[in-house]
Amino acid sequence: MLLLAAAFIVAFVLLLYMVSPLISPKSLKLPGAHVVVTGGSSGIGKCIAIECYKQGAFITLIARDENKLLQTKKEIEKYSVNDKQGPLLKLVQVPVVASCPSHVSAVPPSLVSSAGFLQISLSVSLKTEWSHVKVVLCISVDVSKDYEQVENVLKQAQEKLGPVDMLVNCAGTSVTGKFEDIEVNSFERLMAVNYLGSVYPSRAVIATMKERRMGRIVFVSSQAGQLGLFGYTAYSPTKFALRGLAEALQMEVKPYNVYVTVAYPPDTDTPGFAEESKTKPLETKLISETSSVCQAEQVARVIVKDAIQGNFNSSVGSDGYMLSILTSGMSPVTSITEGLQQVVCMGIFRIIGLFYLGSFDSIVRRCMMQREKSESADKTE
Repeated sequence: MLLLAAAFIVAFVLLLYMVSPLISPKSLKLPGAHVVVTGGSSGIGKCIAIECYKQGAFITLIARDENKLLQTKKEIEKYSVNDKQGPLLKLVQVPVVASCPSHVSAVPPSLVSSAGFLQISLSVSLKTEWSHVKVVLCISVDVSKDYEQVENVLKQAQEKLGPVDMLVNCAGTSVTGKFEDIEVNSFERLMAVNYLGSVYPSRAVIATMKERRMGRIVFVSSQAGQLGLFGYTAYSPTKFALRGLAEALQMEVKPYNVYVTVAYPPDTDTPGFAEESKTKPLETKLISETSSVCQAEQVARVIVKDAIQGNFNSSVGSDGYMLSILTSGMSPVTSITEGLQQVVCMGIFRIIGLFYLGSFDSIVRRCMMQREKSESADKTE
């Protein structure tokens, strides 16, 4: 009887694996696709742009720092120069829409010629036709401040490179510290950058995606958007908010063949992470050290792969996989096998998670006791 039950379970699992691809979304083809990356001048955003460009996509980089944007643009284009097909770099000039001041103000001055033209570098493969031209367009704008400006900038990008096939919301910032030590305006600023900075670009492109019955929207959250940790009282809520936005939006756009991905990268070796580490409380540093730091290139490859496939959750490494299972809740699934994995692994992962939480609480208690001892010793001197 046990053998029969085991055989039935094995057969059922095999059937799920066979049926799963039939209900999963079709993969998005990147060659010739228009990919917009906010926060694309450094870190994970830059690596995502590079990964998409290497796979043949047209790239629009959006960030605030014009100098970083231009440096990133040059770095991305190196992958075209080093391509085995030997591409040709060419400078193309297209008119800037003078009737829309917000368009002009959003474009870096260094990209606009004295004649009022926007300069775009095109890299052309010598072994391909002109229809396979690769383009990197840079636009400087703060995606968290003015929705109309963000909308106008994205309209301009679509006029030059076509409708947006994939939007990657990677603009973000972080502040760490004890709840009572963080300035109130920091809570407001982080919510604006990390949440509204993803809402505005997404809203600007979603109508076109629904009309075309295709598209991908990626929200780059964080493992701190799955688990609230010491020191992240200002940061974590903004990343948790992205999950709620993504779940609601996915339910709205799924009938239109538009898929949403939420990425939960771990600590990643980026300029932002290095800056954040300078002000981390001791407790936060010790908790962070319980897992390794990933490379931005590795994280970018995983995010791009999951976005192309239309996966709702994107995680990196074993810790990331476990967290995604534990926090799956009522989140969408894009395959039967994914749902089955969540059902099977939830219990054992919860047990493991309890040990993690216990160790984190222990770290916080030890730090508190050490601090109290130090303060007591200072008073007695």
